[in-house]
Amino acid sequence: MLVLNNEVTAGVLTMPDVVRALEQSYRDLSAGIAVCRPRIDLSLPVDDERVYQWGTMDGGSARTGYVAIRMKSDLLTEVTTGSNRTQEKYCVEPGTFCGLVLLLDARTGEPLALLNDGLLQHLRVGADSAIGADFGAREDARVLGLLGSGGMARSHIEAFRTVRPLERVRVYSPTRANRERFAAEMREKHGIDVVAVDTPGKAHEGADMVAGCTDAVGSVVLGSPLRPGTHITCVGGRLDADALRRVDVWLRLGSASVPTSAPAWATDDEYVTYRARPDDPVWQRHRHGKEARRPPGTARVVRLDAVLEGRARAREDESQVTFSERGNIQGAQFHAIAALVYERARERGLGREIPREWLLQDIRD
Repeated sequence: MLVLNNEVTAGVLTMPDVVRALEQSYRDLSAGIAVCRPRIDLSLPVDDERVYQWGTMDGGSARTGYVAIRMKSDLLTEVTTGSNRTQEKYCVEPGTFCGLVLLLDARTGEPLALLNDGLLQHLRVGADSAIGADFGAREDARVLGLLGSGGMARSHIEAFRTVRPLERVRVYSPTRANRERFAAEMREKHGIDVVAVDTPGKAHEGADMVAGCTDAVGSVVLGSPLRPGTHITCVGGRLDADALRRVDVWLRLGSASVPTSAPAWATDDEYVTYRARPDDPVWQRHRHGKEARRPPGTARVVRLDAVLEGRARAREDESQVTFSERGNIQGAQFHAIAALVYERARERGLGREIPREWLLQDIRD
């Protein structure tokens, strides 16, 4: 089995690779060739402020023969600074994180690779937004309004550039130094006009596409400055009530498979949470993810499979405000992109090997 870190992933995987791999994985899921479960979280109180969260998402494809589970081990807190409330996380100590992807061969059962999930996470979320923008944004979309200046914001600029020729980005995040540093880095890397602005509203102004890419708990995409024809994605934070009311088309990339043995377990929610000590006071301090994301009753809901098969269109005219969201198919993502990394790393002799014998046993499980 290969152990593959983020540096290996960076050397063998590009954003266009990920966009193509995810779109094919979603086609497989729609056709019943692939299966996945929604993200499942186990949450336990630690003390008055922190909770521990073990999160998993898994899936596989009969077409490719790959199966993968992504696993996250996080200590979570929520922090209020001024008017901003954010979710902070770490493993062992602030600044370090534990997220792993185990890739297996369905044809033999063999564990093939163990990958860090950090770069895969940023790439796959950005690629989802790119797929949504490809079908939901206007063809002439050139200006991106960005809320957030961290790793997700970086991957989103790269992702949107795979489907639209971005010319300008207006970015806001609460810390001035962070947003200005981000703008300078992105100008140099991509050769486009990236401007740091000092209010969320200014990031929306003149934008053809607006992306929320923050760890904020509350609303980040604002309805009042949205202009007709805008496309929206929001992978961190939420749309405010006015923005929700303005959404004309809600594009959902997909839904997790329904268990054949327990159809009643089917859910459209992004993740399923199991809590220890559910009455513990600490849960009152954690608002992140309390409300499931739902389309407004006035929006036309379109599924990506219908768009891919030509049965529906996301955008029907230039004035519609469109919104795209993944749904709960995270489990369909990691086997597709981890397999790409594994195959290319194996071809190039990258990564570290763990002997297969360490992982197999002669006692029946």
